[in-house]
Amino acid sequence: MTIPFKVDLTGKVAVVTGGGGVLCSAFAKALAECGAAVAVADLKLESAQRVVDEIVKSGGKAMAVACNALDKASLEAANAEIEAALGEVSILINGAGGNHPKGTTSMEYLNPDDLLVEHREIVTFYDLDPKGIEFVFNLNFLGTLLPSQAFTKKMARNRSGVIINISSMNAFRPLTKIPAYSGAKAAVSNFTQWMAVHMAKAGIRVNAIAPGFFLTDQNRALLTNADGSLTPRSEKILNQTPMGRFGEADELLGALLWLVSDKAAGFVTGVVVPIDGGFAAYSGV
Repeated sequence: MTIPFKVDLTGKVAVVTGGGGVLCSAFAKALAECGAAVAVADLKLESAQRVVDEIVKSGGKAMAVACNALDKASLEAANAEIEAALGEVSILINGAGGNHPKGTTSMEYLNPDDLLVEHREIVTFYDLDPKGIEFVFNLNFLGTLLPSQAFTKKMARNRSGVIINISSMNAFRPLTKIPAYSGAKAAVSNFTQWMAVHMAKAGIRVNAIAPGFFLTDQNRALLTNADGSLTPRSEKILNQTPMGRFGEADELLGALLWLVSDKAAGFVTGVVVPIDGGFAAYSGV
């Protein structure tokens, strides 16, 4: 991994939730390369540890922490563990999130004739599982709110800190078939603005990055076939992306490092930065 530039994060302690994933592991490595001590937090300790091993091998300082972004007690225990090992948290990257099949429709458009079929295999809007939708909202919205409560209290007392949330292009322009995920990420963007205002007098800056389309472990099966070729949905996405390709994880790092740096972005709070190859700007004609 190559970072585009360095900012000085010496003496900073950063937590990256969802840190075992493709994008968030890149965030963790970039922060460590800039001098921060990084706590890689993930539901799966082994995933976090793999990232930590890479950071340490490259000369950085990091620790793996197992925690559940939806469990306040788990998050508070993780915070205590991090403070004991690395010090008080000064940067939080809220990277935990994702979608669930039970919050997804089978088709892009509703065909009223499908409603006449009993025991249908396809999932229409009317078949969406409330529990699946609840899971997606909790994972993305509560998975941002609860870590913010657990990891930032010392930031408020110290009157200094940075929170970066992870939104999505779906927050600007909802994709077909995934209403729960689109709505949840819109909530994350809205919460970013709310929290930026709420925390301003406490010296905490709150911003978000909104990635466009990047191949990750979560979406690879939806966007590529077994032979590596693109699915029809991928073709539609790339046709709607003026740059005509998926993003690379490294291409998120410039915005991340800019936003975490008090020198570079000290007067920036409450923004949601699209990194999308032009997707949000393109009308389709």
